[in-house]
Amino acid sequence: MDKMATLTTAMKDMLAAQLSFLATTDEAGNPQVGPKGTMRVLDDEHLIYNEHTGKQAWHNVQDNYRAAVAVVDHEAFKGFRFEGTIEIHQDDALYEDAKTFTASKNLPVPVAANVLKIERIYLLDAGPHAGDLIE
Repeated sequence: MDKMATLTTAMKDMLAAQLSFLATTDEAGNPQVGPKGTMRVLDDEHLIYNEHTGKQAWHNVQDNYRAAVAVVDHEAFKGFRFEGTIEIHQDDALYEDAKTFTASKNLPVPVAANVLKIERIYLLDAGPHAGDLIE
């Protein structure tokens, strides 16, 4: 089994409190980054977000399944980057849960529920350890 990185309580708290950004690349290696207001913790080794727009990031994760999520507490100058592989869910219990989540927030029905299997975690704190691999 592939090695998985594990979320700490501090990471989970930051993900719950701050806006996350999803980074992907297209076939030519061009970067794309955008906010994901539905990003949330699925369990200790996975994040989940609802794909609503079905645009560039959606195209990219279908093409290569690789992504990174960054979350930062701007006031504290602390943050994390989570890198891994996306699993797309469109017809299962995770997708049904995603539809329930969006309905509770008055958001449109998602195209998919995308799960990031966290493989690496990097520190984004200001200072000499910014960008250091944590796990």
